[in-house]
Amino acid sequence: MMNPLVRKLSNYVDLPEGDRTALDALVQKHKAVAAHTDLVREGDPTNGVYLILTGWACRYKILADGQRQIMAYFVPGDLCDQRIFILKRMDHCIGTITPATVAIIAAETMIELTDRHARIARALWWSTLVDEAITREWVVNVGQRDALERVGHLVCEMFVRLRAVGLTEGLSFDFPVTQTELGDTTGLTMVHTNRMLQALRAEGLITLKGHRLTILDLDRLASLSLFNPSYLHLEHEGNGSGEWIDRPRDQSPG
Repeated sequence: MMNPLVRKLSNYVDLPEGDRTALDALVQKHKAVAAHTDLVREGDPTNGVYLILTGWACRYKILADGQRQIMAYFVPGDLCDQRIFILKRMDHCIGTITPATVAIIAAETMIELTDRHARIARALWWSTLVDEAITREWVVNVGQRDALERVGHLVCEMFVRLRAVGLTEGLSFDFPVTQTELGDTTGLTMVHTNRMLQALRAEGLITLKGHRLTILDLDRLASLSLFNPSYLHLEHEGNGSGEWIDRPRDQSPG
């Protein structure tokens, strides 16, 4: 199976063949998981690290009254809490959004991997810092942006993240999040979420057919959403220009 983790970490640092081989060994044992299935629940022991190979998953918490807050999306190439094994028990849940394929990496394997492969360790540090930056941006999104900006910003972010692992075609990509899940992410009701999607369509910024989203005008969507991709830190080591994350020249729908 193709290893999207190699593709993701290669955005940060150059990985020699030996490092790529070591990362490929992580995905030799994997399993299929149905949609809307918890990989791990709050209070469970932290027995390993989940690597998403296909599909989408999310990090979330459930309040006592049943309300849910989604705090992160995981797409192919993402490690779900790559250092979580340091803690004894989970303080949140991780569940699939779509059918997914995942690899479970033992704590001992992660420790050995970073001890033996310095460049992989550096890339994983970089990835962790990006995860923290995304969390900060999501806090700002819910706390300070208005409803339309929240939804538009999330669309822009997911486009850039999916493009980083080769999962976009032009300006089109799979966006399998339901309106309920989108509301749980942005702090909006399902009705309000629907209105924001309709507004983005009416403005000629996106089309959404089934779960396939196409950005029609990336410049305008980014401007409207106050989106600056610099927090995703995809400039690659030794290249401070950040040119890699500039918008594609082809603005036509994919």
